[in-house]
Amino acid sequence: MQMKRSAGLAILAAAAACALTPVGAYAQSGLLTRPIAVGPITLSSGKPLVEAPIELESGKQYKLTIEADGTAELAVHGADFFRNVWVNEIVINDIEIRPLGVDSIEFDAAGEVEMTFVPIRPGRFELRVPNTTGETQGAQILVK
Repeated sequence: MQMKRSAGLAILAAAAACALTPVGAYAQSGLLTRPIAVGPITLSSGKPLVEAPIELESGKQYKLTIEADGTAELAVHGADFFRNVWVNEIVINDIEIRPLGVDSIEFDAAGEVEMTFVPIRPGRFELRVPNTTGETQGAQILVK
């Protein structure tokens, strides 16, 4: 009987502590704010993907736009980047996709993808056109 009472008091104490925690403490996760727009990454035959590295902070929500102009069938590959972010959704032609994992995004024609995500792990990542080695064919992403 004493154990049940102690367990009940512990549960009540935990519930009271949660109720007294300021709401702002949870907002630091970045999930309760509007996404910060970054990019775009532009896929165009022979042109750079980005002008400068994209700088992000872990724990904040971002919206990245990837555009293709249709000059070639192009993709961006970035398994290391995609494995170190939580992807909320990918939107293509007003269709929302909530994937469990992404490895690359390929465009067969002109189009646009919007991806909202939260970086989880700090580091240096890259989204790159597959099978290319040129510096301009990769987008550097720096997560603090």
